[in-house]
Amino acid sequence: MSAQAVLYIIAIILLVLAALPITVPRVSLGILGAAFALAAYAWPVITA
Repeated sequence: MSAQAVLYIIAIILLVLAALPITVPRVSLGILGAAFALAAYAWPVITA
């Protein structure tokens, strides 16, 4: 499994957790999931 796929899986998990009615102090799971998704999307550019 590539690093890009791992980042996408982490992003999906974080976004699903952000949609659930749970609270995590001082951490926005939605923003963290979006950051992982952006990193996965940009992975070919980052590693080139």
